[in-house]
Formats: sequence, C-alpha cells, structure tokens
Amino acid sequence: MRPGSSAGPGSAGPADPELDPGATYALDPRTVSRLLSRIRATTGETATTTAPFTGQVLAQVPVSTTDDVRAAFARARRAQRAWAETEMRQRTRLLLDLHDMVLDRQVEILDLIQWESGKARKHAFEEVAHVAMTARYYAFTAHRQLSDTRRLSWLPAVTSVRVNRLPKGVVGIISPWNYPFTMALSDGLPALVAGNAVVSKPASVTSLSALFGLELLAEAGLPDDVWQVVCGPGATVGAALVDIADYVCFTGSTRTGRAVATQAAHRLIGCSLELGGKNPMLVLRDAAVSRAAEGAVRACFSSAGQLCVSTERLYVADEIYDRFLDLFLRRIRAMRLAADFSFATDMGSLVSRAQLETVTAHVDDAVAKGATVLIGGRPRPDIGPLFYEPTVLAGVRPGMACHRDESFGPVVSIYRFTDEADAIGLANTGSYGLNASIYSRDVARGRRLAARIRCGSVNINEGYVPSFASIDGPMGGMRESGLGCRQGPEGLHRYTDLQTVASSRIRVSPVAGLTDERYARLLTGSLRVLRRVRRP
Repeated sequence: MRPGSSAGPGSAGPADPELDPGATYALDPRTVSRLLSRIRATTGETATTTAPFTGQVLAQVPVSTTDDVRAAFARARRAQRAWAETEMRQRTRLLLDLHDMVLDRQVEILDLIQWESGKARKHAFEEVAHVAMTARYYAFTAHRQLSDTRRLSWLPAVTSVRVNRLPKGVVGIISPWNYPFTMALSDGLPALVAGNAVVSKPASVTSLSALFGLELLAEAGLPDDVWQVVCGPGATVGAALVDIADYVCFTGSTRTGRAVATQAAHRLIGCSLELGGKNPMLVLRDAAVSRAAEGAVRACFSSAGQLCVSTERLYVADEIYDRFLDLFLRRIRAMRLAADFSFATDMGSLVSRAQLETVTAHVDDAVAKGATVLIGGRPRPDIGPLFYEPTVLAGVRPGMACHRDESFGPVVSIYRFTDEADAIGLANTGSYGLNASIYSRDVARGRRLAARIRCGSVNINEGYVPSFASIDGPMGGMRESGLGCRQGPEGLHRYTDLQTVASSRIRVSPVAGLTDERYARLLTGSLRVLRRVRRP
C-alpha cells in the first residue's frame, strides 16, 4: 500500500503524504504474487528486493535457471511462428491499446516504479510517457517501415528487385534497473510489431515494474508465450539468454556490454548495446544563463543522476561562469528531496546500497585529492537509507575516480573554459560518447558545434529530453557507449533480416543465340549507356 492509502496499486485521489520511515507499508501481496507468477522459474529459489525509500522488503523474486531460459525460448519460438503470420493491423492495434492502458493506469505504474527504484514521481512519469510515445510511434509507422521496398535493378525494364524485412525470430532483451518500466517495454515493442517473440531478463531489483508492463500487454491481447520473462544473475541467466537468442538488446554497463558483444559475435548474431556515459554539457558565453542553470539541474539530477544520458561534466564559458554558478547553486539549494509519492518532490533516492557506496566513494576520492565540494557531498539517512545530496564538485582533475568513471548518481563536476575549441576537445575526452548538450542563443551555431562532439545524441538548450522524447530520432552511443540504436526506423529495423527478391522478364545470362564474347560486348555497351544517362 501507499502511505495514507487503504488500497494497493491503482488507487487514485489526492497526493499522498510523505512516507514515515518508522512505519510499515507494503505493496498489496496479491498484486506482487500475481506479477511474480509471470517469471519462468522452477528452482524455488528467490532473491529479496527492498524499497529504496525505506529499506523494507518488497518481494521475493523467483530465480530462473539456464534450463528455464531454454524452456522460455522453446515456448517463444513456437508462439513466434503464429505471431509472425498475424496481420500487421492486429499487431499495431495491440500497441495502440497498450498506449491507452499505460496512460489510463499510470497511477499504478508510477507507484510501482517509485517503490522499486526510489525515484521522484515526476521522473517516474517520464517512463510512462516514453512507453506511450514509443507504442504510438511504432503503431503508426511500422507498416511503412516494414513494407517491402523497390530497389534499382541491373537491367531496367528487364529485371526488378524488391527487399523484404523478415523478423529475426526470438529477441533477447536484458533491461536495467534505472528506468525499469520503459527500458523493459520500449525495446520490446518494435520487436513485437516486426513479428518477433521476446524473452526478456529485467533487473531483479525492479522486476515488478517490468512484469506489470507484460501484464498490460497480455490484457491488450498479446498471445500467450510471445513474451517470456526470466530473472536471475546476469552471469548465468543473462549469458544463457545471449546463447540462445536470435538477436540481443542490452542496456547496462560497458564492461558487461563487452561480454555480451563478444558472446554475440561468437554466435554470429546481431546485438544493440546502450552502455555507459560521462556526458558533458557546454554552456557557451552567449547562453541564456538562467535557462541554462535551470536546465542543468534537470540534466544532472533527474532520477538522482541514475540516468544513462545524465550530465556529469559541466563546461561553462569564463565570461558567464560566476553568474551561472550562482544561479545553479541557488536552484540546487531550493530542491526538495523526499521519500514520497508527490509530484512536488524534485529528487528521490538512489536505488541500492551499491550505488550509494559508489557515489560516496567518488566524492570522497575527489575531495581527498584536492577537489572542492561547492554544494552537497553527503548522504541523507534522515530522509531515507539511500539518499545522497545533489553535489557539485570543482577542481576535479585526471587521476580522480569521478573524472574518468561514470558516477551514475547526483554528482557533477564543473569547469571553466575560455576557448570553445578547447571546450569541444574537453567534451570529447575519455572513452564514452552517449549524450551531450550545448546551451547557446544561436541554435544554428550550436548545431555546428554538435557535429564536432563524438556523442550519439546532442541536445541544444536542453539536457536530454528532446532527443529522448523524439521517438523518430535514433538514440545510441559512440565509442564505448555502445552499438546500434533504439528508437526511429533504426530501432525497428535492428529486429529484422533483409531479403532481396529479384526477378527477370527474360533470360539474361547469356542471351540465347549469342556467344559469351558477343554477350559481353553487348553488356559492355549497355553499361556505357547507363553511365551516360547517369543511372546508378
């Protein structure tokens, strides 16, 4: 139950009061049991998950085995054959129904996301909106993106060529804990509409959010066994998934992504990987300073910084540095941190003890090596067991852990710059290349500078929302931030195999009655004509 409420997920009404860490609250056990029953697991073993807000036990999540993974794929393969033959209209209708259900039942979804991840409600809502937008986008564009296409043939009017897109088969999806609802669903929706089945492994600590999404798909009409769920350690259950899938979509750390890519390459299957980031923001001298300071707060501290595209490095032009810093720190001081279910809260909790330890270690290491804490810099157990203050560091240099490594928490380093070319060079330092942002009143100039930054997405006058929410735009990383893309046509096409179908009106090789030599001369003449008429 939510605090101050007598009902489980699904209850509506006015905003609930803050959680009392000394009280005992729990999700409706019937809801938890129903959702967990969707996991394919036969061991009888479970993993305990707890609420970041309070540290209380949320669920005992069943642990799958490699045999369970194989069984899930076997069921999915049988179901996929019929699903691939289902009319496209029916598959897109499923996505539109899901769109409506996600919006209609968002209170239940938001509650689950907050209970499992500890994020603020306004940031949990980003997940609801993203799933709805993804479902609507592919429902309205899949037919065009998947239709067979005509290509240029080698002899016009004699031969013709068309290219088909066929489903891969069964797609394996390994989704993270930081955006447990949308990352579990949004990568699978284009796989479904392309005619694939799915076997997914959500993070065990946030499996309820993913399972609720699967329940909504079932209510929307997804046939049994088309989407299977397994849970358990990545080293065993995740590896078993990669060993069987026809394609793998992974979101997580660069270290694990390398292992997934190696395993996929060994099997000669494709994979898409969204991995780590150490994302820079450039605030140029002509930026609207107040807008930049406000945007930087969102970019750095949304979901307590546990966002793959979160800003961790701020480069500010010397001419406006002092004014920007003053406004930035003022906005941070005004932030509301709370363990509650209100849209008024600005930042929630970290998700786990491990994340809290990483963030604490990064800040402590930086301070020990000479960095200065401008604001924040300490845990807040008075709010909840895993809270950490939004933190700004100055004087961060190479050799400090938070300079090279992803903190994945509410910590940002701030730097002055005088020359924009140097700032671009600083933005490109390190091995990551996921997201960047540029603040400038001159948007055209910002776009020109964006082309010099080696990141998969660059946002002008915003941190991450324009690219993240524009589903038609591909989203992926460069360098050690990943391979492939989600969203856009690319996010759908990754789940298909290309098949070229060519036909000929007459016999063309060689033409009857011609020697091979005369046929070669005739073809040579034809090729010269095509060159003169500029036909590709």
